[in-house]
Amino acid sequence: MIAFRCLVAAALALPSLASIAQDGWPARPVRIVVPSSPGGGTDVYARLLGQRVGEQLKQQFVIDNRPGASGNIGTEAVARAAPDGYTFLVSANAAIAINPALFKSVPFDMDRDFAPVTRGVMAPMVLAANPGVPAKTLGELVALAKRDPGKLAFGSAGNGSPTYLGVRMIEEAAGVRFLHVPYKGMGPAYQGLLSGQLALMFPDVASAIGHIRAGKLVALAVNERTPLLPNVPTLAEAGLPGLQVWTSFSVLAPAGTSSAIVLRLNAEIGAAMKSEALAEKLAQQALVPVFDTPAGFAAALRREREHWAAFIRRNNIQPEE
Repeated sequence: MIAFRCLVAAALALPSLASIAQDGWPARPVRIVVPSSPGGGTDVYARLLGQRVGEQLKQQFVIDNRPGASGNIGTEAVARAAPDGYTFLVSANAAIAINPALFKSVPFDMDRDFAPVTRGVMAPMVLAANPGVPAKTLGELVALAKRDPGKLAFGSAGNGSPTYLGVRMIEEAAGVRFLHVPYKGMGPAYQGLLSGQLALMFPDVASAIGHIRAGKLVALAVNERTPLLPNVPTLAEAGLPGLQVWTSFSVLAPAGTSSAIVLRLNAEIGAAMKSEALAEKLAQQALVPVFDTPAGFAAALRREREHWAAFIRRNNIQPEE
């Protein structure tokens, strides 16, 4: 009987001991893997978020850039990391929602290898044209493309990026065809667009807004309304309803990471993005917070993967042209 009472007491103590253990997290620096080069949208968001969450938790969040293979290298690194609460992934949706359908095989399984934390932020996108293009609206661009199929060139950072797939969606919806010119990064693609070698591009608003305000680019449509471009219509308002294309930056943990840590980080990220300091910086970058629960993010990610997979199959899109 004494032994039984001891076992019962020990069992009752387990939840409180677990709580005490989780209260000590993080006890050392936390690594945030970014599967792209420094300076891009994913990296900017990861650094802003890491700094603020680190201040809240009084611990350092260290950015570890792991670019290569369209984001697959860094994503795999987190999939193989120890699920101890000290390694997380901050990724654009290209690596976690598009690559699994685009590539014949990827070195990770999104269902098996990851624990979703939160979707983080959405980044509005803008269809931008060089001022030399004789089209100032989406309708005029579509009419021009129908007169000269395959002549107007657009740039992207690769076939797996929303910048590429977004234009392909416009082609499918409008019944037109543009000429794709792939670049090794958005920086060189912008050079092509600003110089007039490209006619159009579909980048995120944050990277394009300066050029648009300076008159170096013309904004034809956005994927969703943004206060940074209040007079620019959405794709639906401009005549192409039903298009679902977006860029998002999300946070994931290796599968097996304690649910208590996942929920704690989710809460800390939500608090960080509601803070006045970070909210203002996100607004300056045209990043819109999304306050998902881990379960809500997991469901949204499954829907997005299905969405991109169907589009990629329907249009026979390959990793490289």
